[in-house]
Amino acid sequence: MLTRRQLVLSVATTAVFPAVVACSPNANYEEAVRTIWRHSGAKSSERMAVLRELVRYATLAPSSHNTQCWKFRIEQHAIVIEPDLSRRCPAVDPDNHHLYVSLGCAAENLSHAALAYGLRTEMTLEQKGTVNIALNVVPTAAHASPLFQAIVDRQCTRGDYDGKALSVDEMRLLEKAGTGAGVRIVLLTERPALAGVIAYVVSANSAQMKDPAFVAELKSWIRFSANQAVESGDGLYSGSSGNPSVPPWLGKPLMDLFFTEKSENDKYARQMRSSAGVAVFVSEANDLAHWIEVGRCYERFALQATALGIRNAFLNQPVEVGRIRPQFAAWLGIGSSRADLIVRFGRGTKMPPSLRRPVQAVLI
Repeated sequence: MLTRRQLVLSVATTAVFPAVVACSPNANYEEAVRTIWRHSGAKSSERMAVLRELVRYATLAPSSHNTQCWKFRIEQHAIVIEPDLSRRCPAVDPDNHHLYVSLGCAAENLSHAALAYGLRTEMTLEQKGTVNIALNVVPTAAHASPLFQAIVDRQCTRGDYDGKALSVDEMRLLEKAGTGAGVRIVLLTERPALAGVIAYVVSANSAQMKDPAFVAELKSWIRFSANQAVESGDGLYSGSSGNPSVPPWLGKPLMDLFFTEKSENDKYARQMRSSAGVAVFVSEANDLAHWIEVGRCYERFALQATALGIRNAFLNQPVEVGRIRPQFAAWLGIGSSRADLIVRFGRGTKMPPSLRRPVQAVLI
């Protein structure tokens, strides 16, 4: 049963919604997509210009809620990636796990881009108040790998997939890409196993939906219109999740009306059933070094999937809710290892891309 407020809002929405959507300007958004999600044109021989371009490729990595929780410092022989703690998400990520996974994703992108420019990266961690990633760059033979080429097409595709199984060779390539130092990948493709993951996702999602701090934090990072997404250059654009682009004044009450525990659980269950499988990234230790390595492994997995025409998206609820994470790990049978990320994958239609802030906004 709808409340009086919900009924009034629903009737009003029905009356104005088609006109609002029809009038929503998207030209600026489409131009922003072309500017952001591109490979370089003519490559500069000026070192500083090259290093800035490597930073641009790094910013095309995924981050929790698309917060872009990173800062970059260009040094003479290195690029340092630092956490931007002003962009952390304490409700969903209280220990900064996802934040450091995001930094690992950025480091992986930067390494592939550096190789395309004839530079090899050597990663070290430095402690300067925060733990930073230092990527030393040294000359080497240039090689634009398929994973580098995939950077501009990669996205977390939050839509339905076609439900078809992947080939043995494709699964082997994904497993190899997602494996690293102290990090392995558990691939689940059988329907009973996927049903088990669905149960944990639904349980954890219900817990999050009942948490006002989680909902408020998520809402603060949603960009309801294309224009709002362009203005901020960050956050979760509604169109990227298959929702219409609407003005923020309408998007917020619509979210209150339709963003419910049941609707979200039904959506995630449907999307899981449409997937070819689920990848769970598991690390041997629960520390910053392994979190960063998980990010690098996931990004390789995502780039390899993109090169194969395969989509992926996070379903991390079971590893985000503290009381459910050990239950999920026990069900998975990974012993004392940590389940870091849960990712569904399959073939599907690409969604409108999320946007990024300009390089000058993330440089120190």
